[in-house]
Amino acid sequence: MSDQPSTSEELIDSVTDDGVFHAVQDGYEAVYSALPNSDTFNRLWRNNAYYGEFPADFAHIGFLTETEARQMLELLRLGAGDVLVDLACGAGGPGLWAARQSGANLIGIDPAAPGVASAAERARRLGLDDRAEFRVGTFERTGVGNASVDAVMTVEAFQYAPNKRAGLAEFARILKPGGRVAIVCFEVDPARVQGLPVLGVDPIIDYAPLLRDAGFTIDAYEETTGWSERVYGAFGAVIEASDALNAEMGERAAAGALSEAMLTVATRPYPRRILTAATRGA
Repeated sequence: MSDQPSTSEELIDSVTDDGVFHAVQDGYEAVYSALPNSDTFNRLWRNNAYYGEFPADFAHIGFLTETEARQMLELLRLGAGDVLVDLACGAGGPGLWAARQSGANLIGIDPAAPGVASAAERARRLGLDDRAEFRVGTFERTGVGNASVDAVMTVEAFQYAPNKRAGLAEFARILKPGGRVAIVCFEVDPARVQGLPVLGVDPIIDYAPLLRDAGFTIDAYEETTGWSERVYGAFGAVIEASDALNAEMGERAAAGALSEAMLTVATRPYPRRILTAATRGA
């Protein structure tokens, strides 16, 4: 076993003292590299995070269901040949699913190089590499040209953005006038994350004012259904399987997965998980 914190309270103390939340800043890179080796994690996540309701070829490590993905796709109004940017794309599952369903071209962007490599390999396996590309980047620095894309999506990552106003300004910059953004993410209670890195850096309890300030007209803003049961069910299952995860994923990757799970269960920082869509002004 590793020397990772063994209880939620020890985890919070270590995060606060070190000033670094490795589960998000560093752990995801290890997790993406280790996922192919962990049948336990993949099974537990598929069964608990989205109850198996997402096509296996496009499996992901978020909570997005196919029903939610279809709602998001409808709000984006993508057509064949449109350009979609998937920010914090991870291993590419939801973005590639959206590209296949709509006929759009995809640019996937993620700060974790192993995730980007996994996404590119998945696109090749699915025969989508002719209209999907993946690169390293962030919410605030996408490397995409001004007013060059038709839609932006991001799934369950924007709550981690260290400067959400800067991120939304970047969305507006790269979107064509009339382009749309769809965001699935968690609202964060500032009182519950005070003093914690990452979630405590720029906690937002309502994204609607920020979207309007960035020049967007909000088309939808609603809480998703059943999210709490799936979030805490999935993270609880991960915590209970810590020994198996250490054996299959290695200590570094398991620590990344377990740290996020333990911190989320301990602090319950999320009042709501929301799906919002908005249109860029002229």
